[in-house]
Amino acid sequence: MAHPNRRDLGLLVLRVGTGAVLAAHGTQKLFGWFGGGGIEGTAQGMEAMGFHPPRESALAAGLGEAGGGVLLALGLATPAAGAAAAGAMAGAVSVHAPAGFFAQGGGYEYPAFLGFTAAAIGVTGAGRYSLDHATGHVLDRPWVVAAAFLGSAVAAAAVVGRRAQARAEKAAEADPHTEAEAETGAEGAEEPETH
Repeated sequence: MAHPNRRDLGLLVLRVGTGAVLAAHGTQKLFGWFGGGGIEGTAQGMEAMGFHPPRESALAAGLGEAGGGVLLALGLATPAAGAAAAGAMAGAVSVHAPAGFFAQGGGYEYPAFLGFTAAAIGVTGAGRYSLDHATGHVLDRPWVVAAAFLGSAVAAAAVVGRRAQARAEKAAEADPHTEAEAETGAEGAEEPETH
C-alpha cells in the first residue's frame, strides 16, 4: 500500500480550506447566506463602490468566489477555478486599497491573501487527491493555465479600470473646481517664468 504523499495532502487541505472560505463569501453575494445581502444587496453595494453595471458585477463577483471556491475545493478545473477566484479578489483589492494594506484598518490584506492563494493553487495544480487527477487532468493542461490566467487578468484589469474611471468622473462632477484647478495648474506649469 502506497503511503500518502505529504505534498498532495497539503494541497488537499489548502484547496478545501481556501475553497470553502471563497465559496462562503460567494454565497453571501449570490444567495444572501451567512448574513450576506444576496444579489440585490450586493448589486446595491457594487453600485455604491463604483462597479457598473452593478447587478452583473454582483453576479460576476459571486460566481467567481462561489464557483471558483467550490471547484478549488473539489480540485476540478483547478487553473480556471484559481484564476476566477484571483480575478474576483483583484476587484476586492481595488476597493480596499485606499485604506492601506492591513485588514484591521480596512485594507486589502485579506482579499490579497485569498487571491494569491487561489492563484498559486491554480498554477500548481490540485494534486493527486482531486477530481482533476481522477479525470486524467483533462481540465488541467498547460494551455488551460495560460488561457485562464490571461483571461482573468484581462477581465480584472478592465473591471478595475472602468471602476477607477467612473470614480474619477464622479469626483470631478462633485467638485468641478478641482478639475479646473488641476488644468490651470498644468497650464501654469507649462509656461516658463520670465523675469
